[in-house]
Amino acid sequence: MSNSGRKKPRLVADKRYGAPKASSGAKPRKPSPKRVARPRKSRSRNPIVRFVSGVFSWVFRLVWGIGWRLGAVVLLIVGLAVGYTYTTLPEVDEFLDGRARGSVTLLDREGDVFAWRGDQFGGVVTADTVSSHLKNAVIATEDKRFYMHPGVDPIGIASAIRINLSEGRGPLQGHGGSTITQQAAKLLCFGVKYDRTQWESEAAYIRDCRRTSLARKLKEAVYAMAMEAKYTKDEILSIYLNRAYLGGGAYGAEAASQRFFGKGAAQLSISEGAMLAGLLTAPSTLAPTANLERSQNRASVVVRLMRDQGYISASDAATALAQPAELSEAAERQAGGYFADWVMSSGPEFFTRDTTEDVIIRTTLDQRMQTAAEEALSYIFENKVREGSKAQAAIVVMSADGAVRAMVGGRKTRVTGAFNRATQAKRQTGSAFKPFIYATALELGYTHDSTVVDEPFCLDVPGSGRWCPANYTRNYYGRVTLTDALKNSLNIPAVKISESVGRDLVRKVASDFGIESDLDAGPALALGTSESTLIEMTGAYAGILNGGSSVTPYGLVDLRLLGDEESLMGTTGGIRERVIQEDAARELIWMMHQVVQSGTGGRAKLPDREVAGKTGTTQAARDAWFLGFTADYVAGVWMGYDDNTPLTGVTGSGLPAEIWHETMLRVHEGVEPRPLPMLRPAPKPVPSQPVRREPQGGNAIENLLRGLFGAQ
Repeated sequence: MSNSGRKKPRLVADKRYGAPKASSGAKPRKPSPKRVARPRKSRSRNPIVRFVSGVFSWVFRLVWGIGWRLGAVVLLIVGLAVGYTYTTLPEVDEFLDGRARGSVTLLDREGDVFAWRGDQFGGVVTADTVSSHLKNAVIATEDKRFYMHPGVDPIGIASAIRINLSEGRGPLQGHGGSTITQQAAKLLCFGVKYDRTQWESEAAYIRDCRRTSLARKLKEAVYAMAMEAKYTKDEILSIYLNRAYLGGGAYGAEAASQRFFGKGAAQLSISEGAMLAGLLTAPSTLAPTANLERSQNRASVVVRLMRDQGYISASDAATALAQPAELSEAAERQAGGYFADWVMSSGPEFFTRDTTEDVIIRTTLDQRMQTAAEEALSYIFENKVREGSKAQAAIVVMSADGAVRAMVGGRKTRVTGAFNRATQAKRQTGSAFKPFIYATALELGYTHDSTVVDEPFCLDVPGSGRWCPANYTRNYYGRVTLTDALKNSLNIPAVKISESVGRDLVRKVASDFGIESDLDAGPALALGTSESTLIEMTGAYAGILNGGSSVTPYGLVDLRLLGDEESLMGTTGGIRERVIQEDAARELIWMMHQVVQSGTGGRAKLPDREVAGKTGTTQAARDAWFLGFTADYVAGVWMGYDDNTPLTGVTGSGLPAEIWHETMLRVHEGVEPRPLPMLRPAPKPVPSQPVRREPQGGNAIENLLRGLFGAQ
């Protein structure tokens, strides 16, 4: 059988040993290319290089080996610390109000809030109930990655360290890169509660909670991560919004919103929310009640951050920047700073200065009159006192029963905790003391038209030698009535009357009227050498106005706990015992009325109502007073220097009387005029003149005699 055209099958041997060589007629196979061996890089034969390389390789392996093991141990320790801290965290509600003490809210006589003291807390808010503008402003300002990090933000920390180093500070000084969670952890003091038995003061406790060190930052990070594991993001934000201090004594968003804007935190606008968020950086410095313009400038930065991060539109940002947040009417006035401090000092400490409860105090303050007194003082110093003068002044306005309606303790009226010259400064009273001498005399039977001789006069004072007082004018007027002696503020008659009725009785009457300071035992008592406070003197004059009964000046009407209807305590003052008879008081009022009508107090005269009062100037004009009253209100004014420097060209009949006049003009706006309750002397009969009669008849001689001697 022919097999032409078919390929011969390969033999087994061919498969084992390779194909047979092709015949000469077959096409030769192309040989595969030979692999060219690449030359090996020869190792350096330098032993030093090999040694150094080996050392570095060994060190790297060692560090890496220790590093990841150490990292694993640190992570394990941190995880255990976070887990343990997690187990110690209470429910979120326990962290929302962390004040160590309570607050005091002061209401005026109409029931309107005018001042706050203590740690003000307006009530619990949550991230869901506050205005979205406040919530977004806080996140934009304090922690823009709040909803992304686990409590610690490495990016923020690295950025803060870079900024601190670039500004020449230490890595942990200045910017901290803290998240809102870390700040909340610090506000919670890592769960350590304030214990007054363990700390010198609350301030020391807070300082310790706020101090920064590497160990504290690690503890802060652990606590923050535990909070992130325990609470939701909005619960953490709620803790922060309730516990953060926002200036002006306000803790938490609700208290600050009520304090500065007179509205709840849920009602805040973009500009108001931005202002509160801006306070978190430096609440005491940036508080709008301390410096509104600075607070508004900081708020504008926050508004731009909100715009840049997409929380508000460009048009909304432009509107907010054009219409910055303004203080509420009550916050803007900051009414009664001196008055509020005085009320706080006069109430029980455990319900005022050191209260752990939230307290509401209703007071006697009249905000309209407070404004009147402040404006009057400002007007006189701007228009009648030389520029740059360091002289001070104080004003007290009260009702005849001792209820204080206004109080100015110095030229700076919008202050808290300042020295109150109306209640704390004891100064010599000068001639303002003289009404109590004449009150004693009238009680003992003298009358307004009793007389005394004004003449050079000397006394031998045991232990002091001969004492010869003089009138302010150095002139003497002979026999004068008590009324003339008082209205012209003559010293000699005052001393003589005081010696006549007895100094002890004068001291008793003055003391019973409410002058509690130590009174001079010598004859100079009559010239007002004893010291007293303005509020004491004003209260004593109120006793004259009300008919001769002493009063205790008071500002507190009632005190109750927040949420309670029942008062825990009532008024702390008012009308007390009778000191002189009503007729004597009414006659004294008439005499004091003459001081204003035609005596030294003429500048205090009011155009539409009767005024009674008395001037007072001490030796070398170190103190100048005017105290007086209408039928409705009593007011006292003191003027002088804090360091007892003599006043230049100022007496009680001058600037103090003018301050009194300007104050009472404003106080009595809208008040119907009423006559003073004084004993008005019956007019003295005018001596009758002889009636000339025309002569009737008779001769010329008779008519002449009648003309010379009168009719018979």
